[in-house]
Amino acid sequence: MLPLSLPLVADRPLKVLCLGSHSDDIEIGCGGAVLELIAGRKNLQFTWVVFSSGGGARETEARASADLFLQGVRQKEVLVHGFRDSFFPSDFPKIKETFEELKRVTPDLVLTHSRKDAHQDHRVVAELTWNTFRNHLVLEYEIPKYDGDLGQPNVFMPLRAASYQNKVNYLMEAFASQRSKRWFQPETFMGLMRLRGMECNAESGYAEAFYGRKVTLGL
Repeated sequence: MLPLSLPLVADRPLKVLCLGSHSDDIEIGCGGAVLELIAGRKNLQFTWVVFSSGGGARETEARASADLFLQGVRQKEVLVHGFRDSFFPSDFPKIKETFEELKRVTPDLVLTHSRKDAHQDHRVVAELTWNTFRNHLVLEYEIPKYDGDLGQPNVFMPLRAASYQNKVNYLMEAFASQRSKRWFQPETFMGLMRLRGMECNAESGYAEAFYGRKVTLGL
């Protein structure tokens, strides 16, 4: 497959905005891609936004996980909000205000939920992403779940062994409160990455996949 590369910005860092409805969404959906970006580029600026942490242990986990995934990144901002889990459609105006505040980031790349995700909170974040960042590169990640909403993504990030192994290790280390769930297992995350790696013929056999609904090619 012919790869397309993110541009090198000479006078400033490449700005990456990661958006997740819940404490572990970013890590599950694009944690490997984040680690690949960090391993492959020196000049990066990350803004990491979690909209619903539930407070307490879940907020602590969210911040600890961001520290793991973003270690080595000098320019980073981690924002953890307290919107009510599963009630995002009812909180739409307040979440919209939070997105308006994120316009200051002026990201080069936005990593967010899929607009076809079965979880209502995920769909709200995806909708507001496109409403807010209308002239940006937006890639929508996928979250495996009981609802069975996995589709056919069209953008792939091949992962080196260190990236996919660390992704799973960090997930299991950071989110102790989730380890009792039957789906929150290394096999779940490794299995999906293996499938996407097969689809894009990744050298390592593993990859993450995204929906690139609007992509402009530059010469």
